[in-house]
Amino acid sequence: MLELIKQPWPWYTSGLAISFIMVILIFFGKSFGFSSNLRTMCSILGAGKWVSFFNFDWKAERWNLLFLIGSVIGGFISANWLQSDVPLNLSEATIQDLQKLNIQFDGNIVPSQLFNWDFLSTGKGLLIFLGGGFLIGFGTRYAGGCTSGHAISGLSNLQIPSLIAVIGFFIGGLVMTHLIFPLLF
Repeated sequence: MLELIKQPWPWYTSGLAISFIMVILIFFGKSFGFSSNLRTMCSILGAGKWVSFFNFDWKAERWNLLFLIGSVIGGFISANWLQSDVPLNLSEATIQDLQKLNIQFDGNIVPSQLFNWDFLSTGKGLLIFLGGGFLIGFGTRYAGGCTSGHAISGLSNLQIPSLIAVIGFFIGGLVMTHLIFPLLF
């Protein structure tokens, strides 16, 4: 059984699982999104005393914290015990695109050249991680939710603001990939 879990699954497996989860959430009147967990955690820690945005009934959102904890535990288990020894099967065109950006493909899911403590300790690495984190945090709050919340939950609920946000995410991703990222690397 463990060998079956360690192997890559077809792409549609995750689509079916997400669809199943979304039907359950819609049935129970809940909406999916990871960024709302930050608001809940800030409320638990008492941020509502200073900022009214965090002053709400966080106990109604406990289910989402369980989802967050399960995701962290699942990621840890996957990274430590369920990794396959087979290198990632990436298309040759993508590998060539990475090489144009001076990023060497090493078979891992994320390039070790960028995601390591040595790169983080450089000024450039620190700026990229802190700047990226700030922009993601600001963008998530400004857009009223994260990419998963808008793209999965918002679109499945046919919300126009989520459609606009998802279009903005794609435009931002294209600008980053083709204009900003080549300047950084």
